[in-house]
Amino acid sequence: MTINIDKFLDIVREVIRDKKVPVVDLIAVQTKDPFKVLVATILSARTKDEVTAQASARLFKKAPDLKSLSQIHENRLAKLIYPVGFYKTKAKHLAKLPGAMQEFSGVVPQTIEELIKLPGVGRKTANLVVSVAFNKPAICVDTHVHRIMNIWEYVNTDTPLKTEMVLRDQLPQKHWIPVNSLLVAFGQSICRPVSPHCDICPLNKKCPKKDVQPRKIPGAKMKNNSNLKFISWNVNGIRAVEKKGFIDMLPEFDADVVCLQETKAQEDQLSEKLKNISGYTSYFHSAEKKGYSGVAFYSRLKPLQVQYGLGDDEFDSEGRVISLEFDKFFLINIYFPNSGDKLKRLDYKLRFNQKLKEFAQTLEKQKNVILCGDFNVAHKEIDLKNPKNNVKHAGFTPEERSWMDSFVEAGFIDTFRMFNQDPLQYTWWSYRFSARTKNIGWRIDYFCVDGKAREKVHSASILKDIMGSDHCPIELVYSP
Repeated sequence: MTINIDKFLDIVREVIRDKKVPVVDLIAVQTKDPFKVLVATILSARTKDEVTAQASARLFKKAPDLKSLSQIHENRLAKLIYPVGFYKTKAKHLAKLPGAMQEFSGVVPQTIEELIKLPGVGRKTANLVVSVAFNKPAICVDTHVHRIMNIWEYVNTDTPLKTEMVLRDQLPQKHWIPVNSLLVAFGQSICRPVSPHCDICPLNKKCPKKDVQPRKIPGAKMKNNSNLKFISWNVNGIRAVEKKGFIDMLPEFDADVVCLQETKAQEDQLSEKLKNISGYTSYFHSAEKKGYSGVAFYSRLKPLQVQYGLGDDEFDSEGRVISLEFDKFFLINIYFPNSGDKLKRLDYKLRFNQKLKEFAQTLEKQKNVILCGDFNVAHKEIDLKNPKNNVKHAGFTPEERSWMDSFVEAGFIDTFRMFNQDPLQYTWWSYRFSARTKNIGWRIDYFCVDGKAREKVHSASILKDIMGSDHCPIELVYSP
């Protein structure tokens, strides 16, 4: 299907007319100050707009220009911009910014090539500054632009950088400047990363909807109302992801059960809002050590029973397993150990793996079993970007992969590979070296089922556009 991009963007422009303008665009309109646009853009990376707006306001009150910014210590900058994502790293970049801009006589440069020399500025940031601050042709490709252009099949790319390059070739230049603000507003309001509102989208009948799973229409009955949706996500700190909008995000998943790993918190450290999200009952199993490991459930379904751990103190003290029993199946939420630096915990992990397999096999004798979580292993070479360089590294050792082989041979099925045999499908990316932007990742998060449950699996997918952690969520649709 070939779309009319002019018409699509005109319709988007109309439908988001009353939506919020992205904060960087708003700052540009209000101040016409390239310095403030640059700083706000640096702050906005992986941060909700309202958080960016508040942090920018606090910072600009103390540092409205480059000279005043140079007089604020890095620690003070961190406090001013908290809780934007990666605020400590961004504070370091801001502290270095005055010195770096001496090369440009203290004036914000107007080209992408010059801007990317500044600390904390990548191509996306540079493109946004060029287009928004200077009104020059540039294409800022954030996750919304990358995702929506692929949904429309206007591009067929796997990274934002590749999307930018294709758009430079085929997108009419009149759309270069506005496309980011249009699709960010559209992506935040209607074409959302999770459960997009296709039912109210004026493009619904014309949109190719590539890899889209629309939300359930409010008030409407599902064609098969026995289908259940499960989400699994290593959040790398539940308190951290709370600051990134998890409480608002949870209902958007529209999942019957959400399974979290690496919560890094004990229950008495959590806010009441986090423990009591409307429509869900929460269950937590935490490590004895504070700020470490931990798993949790948010469930719309009432379980027959909740089981905490494997019944073995060696592993249960680390809060790695929690299970829900329902009428026709068990759901096991697992945070597998990491083999660690120099593989110092490899033996511990292999003991855990064997205990977990035995636990699942015992439950399997009673009813179907669904297992999910961060397995901390890439099973096959297809499951990571650079297999040859990682053969002896944690998560890709022969021992860990051999155990995964034995797990599959025991009858447990990797549901994602039932539907998708493509390479470059990952669930974890290092925070370093722009790995997620470049899609240099690993697939280490899984939904698995016992062999008898295979026919009950309707779909399994990776929600790669959901930010908030170094992992992305994965999804299973299942009919018990």
